[in-house]
Amino acid sequence: MLEVDDITSFYGESKALFGVSLTVRESEVVTLLGRNGMGKSTTIRAIMGLTPARTGTIRYQGREIQALPSYRIARLGIGLVPEGRQIFPNLTVRENLIATAANYRRAPQPYVLTDIFDIFPRLGDRLSHYGNQLSGGEQQMLAIGRALMINPGLLILDEATEGLAPLIRKEIWRGLNILKGKGLAILIIDKNIEALMAIAERHYIMEKGQIAWHGTTAELQQMPELKSRYLGVE
Repeated sequence: MLEVDDITSFYGESKALFGVSLTVRESEVVTLLGRNGMGKSTTIRAIMGLTPARTGTIRYQGREIQALPSYRIARLGIGLVPEGRQIFPNLTVRENLIATAANYRRAPQPYVLTDIFDIFPRLGDRLSHYGNQLSGGEQQMLAIGRALMINPGLLILDEATEGLAPLIRKEIWRGLNILKGKGLAILIIDKNIEALMAIAERHYIMEKGQIAWHGTTAELQQMPELKSRYLGVE
């Protein structure tokens, strides 16, 4: 579904990515791991056309997308939940969800509001609340719901549960497991390694703008030294 092949990316003249390659297959959950500043968010920005890849190729469902503007990439079926959520603070929950709703992929059963509330019931209880009246966890649920309303084939989450209370994290992981059960392909950045290993099939670890390791959940579980070496987790 998604093929990132040997991409480089720059901030001005500073090189941030050094030949990054990764794949996400249909209905697969894949993680992008690493300490802060290792290039994870830059990789996501390159995929979405926000910090374009200078060299290499990015393909989505077989089509090269590295030269496309970000709005066209989204319309092809990639939904982004950005770091920091970036919901509309002066719109209600309902307005946030319908503001960008579309079915560009012509999905046979497109998401409607009740589908979002089935995944995150808390949002249904906050329907008329404005974005700036929500807790951080509710804003994250709303950001995920908003991304789903474009009916993506691939969902990308940058820091899925960062800074959230444990109870809210559980609700978000439960929601992501529902989406996995529906067959949605997901690429996740997060620091909660145990939760990620419970949901994902494969993992990529980044170090200084490169992929330092990749493998399956079973392989990662058998190599605890990787956690301490690359993730700072004992």
